Amino acid sequence: MTTLSGGTDSALNWFRSSHSAPDGAACVEIALTSANIHVRDSKSLHGSSIAFHPHQWTTFINTVEEGENK
Repeated sequence: MTTLSGGTDSALNWFRSSHSAPDGAACVEIALTSANIHVRDSKSLHGSSIAFHPHQWTTFINTVEEGENK
């Protein structure tokens, strides 16, 4: 996982879930590249983002889903 400072990821194509509230008050945004999955807070578009390697992202998602099923 890598933390990127603001401004380094402005060329990425960011998107959020269709389940998110229209105002984006409690959302994260995701941007995909061939090497990483980038995540940022939708309230802080010019702030830092986190980049996950695909393996790390899969582990994170699986862990969240397992927690929801308990």
